[in-house]
Amino acid sequence: MWESGYSLPACVLSACLVLFDNSHIGQTRLILLDATLVFFMALSVLCYIKFYKQRHDPFGRKWWKWLLFTGFNMSCVMSTKYVGLFIFIAIGCAVAIDLWDLLDVNREKGALDMITFGKHFGARAFALIIFPFFIYLFWFQVHFAVLYRSGPGDDFMSPEFQETLSDNLMHAASVDIHYYDAIAMRHKDTKVYLHSHTENYPLRYDDGRVSSQGQQVTGYPFNDTNNNWEILPHNHPLSEDTKLGHVVKNGDVVKLRHIGTNTMLLTHDVASPYHPTNQEFTTVPLDLAAGDRHNDTLFEIRIEQGKTGQTFKTMSGQFKLIHYPSKVAMWTHTTPLPEWAFKQAEINGNKNAQQTSNIWYVDEIANLPAGSPRLNKEPRKVKSVPFLKKYLELQRAMFYHNNALTSSHPYASQPFEWPFLLRGVSFWTQDATKQQIYFLGNPIGYWITSALLAVFAGIVGADQLSLRRGIDALDRTTRSHFYNSTGFFFLCWALHYFPFYLMGRQLFLHHYLPAHLAACLVAGALVEFIFTVEPVMEDELTQTNKDRQIKTPEKSRRAFVTANERAKGQVLTTTWIAVGVIMIPILWGWYYFLPLTYGKPGLTVDEVVARKWLNYDLHFAK
Repeated sequence: MWESGYSLPACVLSACLVLFDNSHIGQTRLILLDATLVFFMALSVLCYIKFYKQRHDPFGRKWWKWLLFTGFNMSCVMSTKYVGLFIFIAIGCAVAIDLWDLLDVNREKGALDMITFGKHFGARAFALIIFPFFIYLFWFQVHFAVLYRSGPGDDFMSPEFQETLSDNLMHAASVDIHYYDAIAMRHKDTKVYLHSHTENYPLRYDDGRVSSQGQQVTGYPFNDTNNNWEILPHNHPLSEDTKLGHVVKNGDVVKLRHIGTNTMLLTHDVASPYHPTNQEFTTVPLDLAAGDRHNDTLFEIRIEQGKTGQTFKTMSGQFKLIHYPSKVAMWTHTTPLPEWAFKQAEINGNKNAQQTSNIWYVDEIANLPAGSPRLNKEPRKVKSVPFLKKYLELQRAMFYHNNALTSSHPYASQPFEWPFLLRGVSFWTQDATKQQIYFLGNPIGYWITSALLAVFAGIVGADQLSLRRGIDALDRTTRSHFYNSTGFFFLCWALHYFPFYLMGRQLFLHHYLPAHLAACLVAGALVEFIFTVEPVMEDELTQTNKDRQIKTPEKSRRAFVTANERAKGQVLTTTWIAVGVIMIPILWGWYYFLPLTYGKPGLTVDEVVARKWLNYDLHFAK
């Protein structure tokens, strides 16, 4: 605020709206990601403002310094969370407007030739796009260098990626799979086993569709003997003397015999229970599997990112089971089947074989003897994968799993609730002492900033309407500062808030914190605009200078107007009084909700109920 040329009371108000906000305190105190996000967002805005103040001395040392600092901090925002992209859009809009002004042949400081304009464009593109991208890459190089061992997040990554980790258990426990092994297959995402039992599908489903009434094939979450399937060659069975030792490889076409019921896995052109467009999975007796239904029992082992002829292994050999004739992939999901299937998971044939949720892996080989040579492991060498390949895979995994957070959550909220602080989030409770940490902002501060955002929009609308009718209520300097500076803060708020309406994932109050910071800046600027006594008009100042024969050097005339210079001739008493009046309820609201922010002291039932201003779902309210 001070760097933008605002008066001291405006700066104090904006700072206090953030400092005495319980949601910012909660994020910072618990060292959560959004605290870092807000910090680097604020640094990005500060550095861009300091860069903009050097616009009259382009390509100078300070000009380059603040431009590069802006790009560095923007990269740090993006490195914290994907929503850091919003600061790139916000500052990108300001840069685009600045470049558009530089392109104007009628600009006040004189037209730029296209070579100079190209330098301006290239410098900004380098410092705000290319340089931040390499900084972003650098953090991932540090990440890969430091985190070289296995951890709980391994399952998100491909087997090839996991081979780069020094003590990855998946690869340490992997065993070559041979024909006639009894394998238990498990879905990568839901962790259910491929399962079958003697019960059949019902004749009709609830929607009236008819099934094949074949044996049920389901997904079962627990280890069980009915999860075991014998993997067989697709053409001719091998003799007892020669069948051992034949390795299953990527691309092999196989059959799968359910050991518990001695039937063969099959999928056919019958609609599955829940997905009419997907194929039903069932099993058939061995005589049918060897005769008329032979082709329907053929499946291809397609290892993810596997090479031709690659050995199929347990754990590390993540694969898709592709039905050979119809090319559908075996798939499951989280919605359980009705009681007739014991609430187990549906297994069906997904026509979208490329879908990442079609991936399975072999969890174990049930009939592998304890002393098998296959269990003897040589020391494994850590695999080396090119940096960019690991980087791109990690980006895809982060993006996919971030967008997959679509399930309901008891404390999720919608964007329209955030400016009015209609909901919070319960972080922690302790029954014995009735203590709780409930993530909630300062309601009074939130309501004031939201109201002033509406006032800003109203002032802009009224000013534009007045100009249309030939009424000029503001002098040029005031309007320029109001639109360019306060307008920039408002743009930051809008671009950190409205994009959430387009998201389908879980959303919480903490997603509003970057926008709230921008709203606090708008609030301070607006209080100054409303309550500061109008400064000396530009025409009067020019006449006074002429009368006094003051000669201002060219460089001084072009310099940024500081807060002290803007405050000359202004009476700030009214502004200080307004700030003081606003701060009294803000300080009270901050103090009143501190027990919920810090989790202490514990509150009585009456004290908890008294703090349920907007029906907040607090604990221990009865």
